[in-house]
Amino acid sequence: MSSSQAVPRSFHKVLVANRGEIALRIMRSCRDLGLSTVAVYSDADRDAPFVRFADEAVCIGAAPARESYLVTNKILDAARQTGAEAIHPGYGFLSENADFAEAVVDSGLIFVGPPPSVIRALGKKREAKELAMAAGVPVVPGYNEPAQDVATLAAAAIHIGFPLLVKASAGGGGKGMRIVRSESELADALERAQSEAMAAFGDGTLILERYIERPRHIEIQILGDAHGNVMHLWERECSIQRRHQKIIEEAPSVALSASLREQMAQAATALARSVGYVSAGTVEFILDQAGAFYFLEVNTRLQVEHPVTELTCGVDLVIEQLRIARGERLRFLVAPPATGHAIEVRWCAEDPSQQFLPTTGRLGAVQTEALPGVRYDLGVAAESTVGIHYDSMLGKIIAHGATRADAIALLRRALQQLWAPGLVSNREYLHRVLGHPAFVAGDLHTHFVDQHAGELAAAAPGLDPLRVAAVAATLLQIDQRRRRQPADEIAIVPGWRNVRFSDQLVTYRCQDASIELGYLVRDRSVEIAIGGKRLHIAHFQVAADRQAVWFEEAGGLRRHCRVFADGATVWVASEGRLLRLDETPRFVEPGAEAVQGGLTAPMPGKIIRVLVAEGAQVAVGDALLVLEAMKMEHTIRASTAGTIQALHAAVGEQVDAAKLLAVIAPA
Repeated sequence: MSSSQAVPRSFHKVLVANRGEIALRIMRSCRDLGLSTVAVYSDADRDAPFVRFADEAVCIGAAPARESYLVTNKILDAARQTGAEAIHPGYGFLSENADFAEAVVDSGLIFVGPPPSVIRALGKKREAKELAMAAGVPVVPGYNEPAQDVATLAAAAIHIGFPLLVKASAGGGGKGMRIVRSESELADALERAQSEAMAAFGDGTLILERYIERPRHIEIQILGDAHGNVMHLWERECSIQRRHQKIIEEAPSVALSASLREQMAQAATALARSVGYVSAGTVEFILDQAGAFYFLEVNTRLQVEHPVTELTCGVDLVIEQLRIARGERLRFLVAPPATGHAIEVRWCAEDPSQQFLPTTGRLGAVQTEALPGVRYDLGVAAESTVGIHYDSMLGKIIAHGATRADAIALLRRALQQLWAPGLVSNREYLHRVLGHPAFVAGDLHTHFVDQHAGELAAAAPGLDPLRVAAVAATLLQIDQRRRRQPADEIAIVPGWRNVRFSDQLVTYRCQDASIELGYLVRDRSVEIAIGGKRLHIAHFQVAADRQAVWFEEAGGLRRHCRVFADGATVWVASEGRLLRLDETPRFVEPGAEAVQGGLTAPMPGKIIRVLVAEGAQVAVGDALLVLEAMKMEHTIRASTAGTIQALHAAVGEQVDAAKLLAVIAPA
């Protein structure tokens, strides 16, 4: 650590080199310190909330991150153009890139984060593991050497034994990570992990570790200043994960005794002191079932889950980062006592029923309920378009209560009331996890999602919810037709037909269900035929924004639904469940039928590998193509055995969801 790092340096304008909820969250704390903010954005984010929130904004390129958010010179040029004196990297993108941090410093700007030398020392899992061992921190046995040829890695894997964890040395977030349970899986796992690591981090170096079954994921928040002071802010538990990525985090962990908590905190700060850590960071551990803990990695940046620490410790970590970047000393050297319990969920555009595949779409609304103790860190708003170029996270929702039970109840209420039609998300899945008896009991581990997959799967919507949704969707469309009718035209009853007493028919698809509904509009009421019964709607009302419908059935039963129509698709929320209803066209367009034996893209993305050729014989489950979307790789596999009759995809091609990729002629 050079003495210049401890010299006070003032700054008044901060450029945030990130996007979405990350950028918004950092900008809010900048404003709380009286600092001006600059956003950088890609073409895809031109109208994003974080761009509108910033005091100034600069477009830095096309939608792909490698052409915008990952281009150092464009970010530095934006800082010079706007007169920003400091750059905050957020989390993700370039936040743990030592070369970027160095370029910022060499440009005479202030990097709000650790010195480049510290990022470089801790940014690679292999080197960080060596530093942890030197600092006396326990580590998982494994292979941590520079030789990366397949033969050496395979020999090391056999020596360590199975099950085995293959991990990318650079980066995190589950990318470049594979669990290998037998030698037969090893070659493919090594190839895929190296490929994914190279694509995500530009470095295919791997490390191997003994795989610990059912561990808990515990991390310690650290802070360090340029004067040599290092302290911790207790722990967070991040054991609820899918695809090795966290989706629920909380503080404190119910698994730690006071003694174990202190041991882990001391291990984290010892490692931080050994490298002269400056700014905010996280030391991550895994905790086995016997209570032994092992070093995992260091994140040299702010973590997505940092709000649970902020709410329990009463500290704004971004403000602390900014003060440290100005050369100030830590305001406290002993962790303040943690109060209450905080839980965070990551709200993502993904479909839990389809192995958490990312989803895309346009949000028709984003509305939340103001609840005491609940914080919404969201990066989207009404009309936001969620595309394929970036991470699937839409935002974070955090609840803080006096007890863990209070926090769970608050967070479930917040999720239930979140109204965000337009795409499939994990909102309801998170609600189910929070209510699962094992979660409520604190029986957590990193394979919780897999262990309880059957219990956490969404049940098919029952007949009554489907009926209510179809009625609400139809009433919305009746109201929309009324509103479109010019005031000076002769009033025509919506749904008017030549045969006066014949019902207007409409059919909706909802998942695998088909709902046919007939309706007849009278002066101020509607007669609906559905499920073999006739329903008299004595009164209905659509809210001014046309996203809420009330209707009253015979007997005074009053229903309330949130409803949003997007062309032939209607999204209906009732009793906490969001249903997508697609109106079936009365006449099917030519060529609309599915191709027999056809495999389609599950989401928009880029074809990065084609693994078969036309004429090849394939078995069920064989890998055919690899699609890259939202920073993850997704393998398209054969759903039936047979011959590849046709291929409709090439490497480098961008494809839309449902695009026909291949046709298999059955054997």
